[in-house]
Amino acid sequence: MATKIRPDSYRLGILKPWSSRWISRKNIAEWLEEDEKIRKIIMSKIGQAGVASVEIERTNDKCKIFIKAARPGLVIGRGGKGIENLTQLIEKIVKSKTSLSLNVEELRRTEISAQVVAQNIAWDLEKRMRYRRTMKKYLDSMMQNRNVYGAKVKLAGRLDGHEISRREQLSRGKLPLSTLRADIDYGEATAFTTYGTIGVKIWVYKGEIFENEKKD
Repeated sequence: MATKIRPDSYRLGILKPWSSRWISRKNIAEWLEEDEKIRKIIMSKIGQAGVASVEIERTNDKCKIFIKAARPGLVIGRGGKGIENLTQLIEKIVKSKTSLSLNVEELRRTEISAQVVAQNIAWDLEKRMRYRRTMKKYLDSMMQNRNVYGAKVKLAGRLDGHEISRREQLSRGKLPLSTLRADIDYGEATAFTTYGTIGVKIWVYKGEIFENEKKD
C-alpha cells in the first residue's frame, strides 16, 4: 500500500502537518481554489529560489503564508522588492478582505529537502545532463548527510531522448515506507525537455521520530 500512496500524505496527522491550516463552513471551495492558485504563483515566480514547502494559515481576517526556500535572497530581492511584488500578485487572488503576510524561512544547510533535490534534478535534465550521472550525483550527496539513512531517486519518461519511455531508479540505505514512525520526506518535479516531460520523484528517510521514546 505504501508504494501507491504519497509518504507525506500517508503520515498526515501523525508525523506531517497539513500544508493548509484553516477551518471554514462557508468558504471551503473558494479557499481551496485560492490556496492552489497561491502555490502555483509562488512556484512560477520564485521557483528558482529552491522552494521546499509552502504552508498557508487562515482565519476570517488574516492569511499567513510561510515559504521555506534554499535561497531566500532571491525571494526577498533587493530592498524587499521581490517579496513586495509577490505579495501584490497574491493579493489579487485572495477575494476576501484579509490582511496578507508572507514569511520567508531559509532552508538549513544540514537539512535535506526532497522537493529541492527533485527540482535540481529536473533542472539538470533540462540542461541535457546524462540522467544516470545526475541520479548518482544527487543520491551520493544526500547519503553524505548524517541525518539521512536512506534515499531513492526515480525517473520516468524519454530518458536521454530514447523513443520508448521507461522508468529508472536508484536507491541506497533503508526506506521503510510502511512504518508510520519513519520520517520520510517526499518530493516530485517535472523536467520539460526537448523530447518531452520527465517525471522526477525523491524519497528521503531521516530516521524514526519516536526513536528516543523507544530507547527510554
